[in-house]
Amino acid sequence: MKSTFLLAAALLLWGAAPAQAQRKSKSAGPALEMTTAARRLQPLFGGLTPAQAEQLVGPAYVTKVAGSFASRAEASRFFSTKGYEYLRESQPDTAAYRFNLAWVLDPTNADAYRGLGIVVSRNPTPDQAIELLTRGLALAPTNNLLLSDLGTSYMMRYELTKKKKDLTTGIELLEKATTQDATNAVAWQQLGRGYYYQEKYDQAWAAVHKAQSTDLTAVDFDLVSDLLTRLPDPQGKFK
Repeated sequence: MKSTFLLAAALLLWGAAPAQAQRKSKSAGPALEMTTAARRLQPLFGGLTPAQAEQLVGPAYVTKVAGSFASRAEASRFFSTKGYEYLRESQPDTAAYRFNLAWVLDPTNADAYRGLGIVVSRNPTPDQAIELLTRGLALAPTNNLLLSDLGTSYMMRYELTKKKKDLTTGIELLEKATTQDATNAVAWQQLGRGYYYQEKYDQAWAAVHKAQSTDLTAVDFDLVSDLLTRLPDPQGKFK
């Protein structure tokens, strides 16, 4: 997936309720089937190891799927790409299973973690998204979209907790994202919000203008309104 998919904006992609919580049962039969079905919708199959998840899905099925591609890694990339397509179609549950399959096929596929992080962005807090995106970034430290999404997730958590560490971490990640890709309008916009929280209003305006010059639709006009109460736009574009 080439386009930026902001975690905060992902909340607007669907109105579906969160996936059904995993049911625990020691009995066989229908209850086991429900547990398996529920696990398919949980990130990383509800906390399984890749080997455990492959047993859950079925080794024969995984082998058959992988056999349709040149390698397991290629098959993984196919399913992570499909996952993003289902996200754009507002089908988060189907997307979650595709990202889980991508992870089983190749646990080093950073896009699988990013996709699952986007799926869980509908949770009440961004904690799980941060965990998944952090794991993805560890595999792909220069992935600009992961930097942007993780930075945004920390900003979201700061808005809930007001912990300065979350704010600092979010800004650091977003600064890296904009340094790597000066056209990342979403990262610039989120960075502007971070500078606003730090009362660095000149820098906040500069970030807003960077976002505007790249993509006008990325401008957060609520932030613009907030900034105008603190400092007039140095460039006079917003009044």
